[in-house]
Amino acid sequence: MNTRSTRVIFFGTPDFAVSSLEALYASGYDIAAVVTQPDKPVGRKQVLTPSAVKICAQSHHTPVIQPQTLKKEKASGATFLEQFKNLKVDIAIVVAYGKIIPEYYLSVPTYGFINVHGSILPEFRGPSPIHAAILQGLTHTGVTIMQLDAGMDTGAILTTRIVDIAARSTTAELHDVLKITGAQALVDTLPRYIDGDIQPIPQDEKRATYCHIITKEDGHISLSDDARVNDRKIRAYTPWPGAYCIVEKKRVKILSARVEENHLVIERVQPEGKKPMMYDEYLKGNTPLC
Repeated sequence: MNTRSTRVIFFGTPDFAVSSLEALYASGYDIAAVVTQPDKPVGRKQVLTPSAVKICAQSHHTPVIQPQTLKKEKASGATFLEQFKNLKVDIAIVVAYGKIIPEYYLSVPTYGFINVHGSILPEFRGPSPIHAAILQGLTHTGVTIMQLDAGMDTGAILTTRIVDIAARSTTAELHDVLKITGAQALVDTLPRYIDGDIQPIPQDEKRATYCHIITKEDGHISLSDDARVNDRKIRAYTPWPGAYCIVEKKRVKILSARVEENHLVIERVQPEGKKPMMYDEYLKGNTPLC
């Protein structure tokens, strides 16, 4: 397969997707366009900020499309659908785009859509597979390259790559391992898939598990709970939303901790409105958290 003759459209938004997009550029694919979420207000000043994928695409001078919706029932969605069809791409790649792709899009590219997902499917279908792996205390996870279908992460599997989870891994650290693993798996798989050398394998529905959207409230922990459970939560919710407890109606983030003899040993904290500090320093003017 000649990568330069393969016309690709890429759907993605956060940093996790950038590695896959960069890998496609490095492999010489013809990236016809990049589709990403609209710019969003960020921070206290609500500065309108482009996605990591948009910044990457613009650095390669690739056209960027930011539809408000993909649904053809809406005027903007209908406009994008026509634009998508007119691009006449061979294949669409989706990596953490952040919106469901409607079924009527799937048959437009010659080779359909394929997706990079941050778990070993059918385990942890959904939007937070990296958090879920740490919360479950797993020793390994991985990435799956799959065909996109009408369901949520239910498409046939093209390949999986397994990675070990280090004993003290945070979501941030595991995220960085998986984004590189996923990018490499994508560019290894794509030419073989287009050449017909891969037989897609249907997922085993009996083994399917799911993960949910992470909210700020998920970070609230009770320090009376099992120490190992709280340790996993602290690592899973780093960097966002951050694990925290409430002290005198204010949040105290627990930035790092460890388990010793079934007890949680807190190492670093960040009281609301203050800078991060060692827990020993925090104790000089505050009561112990546990």
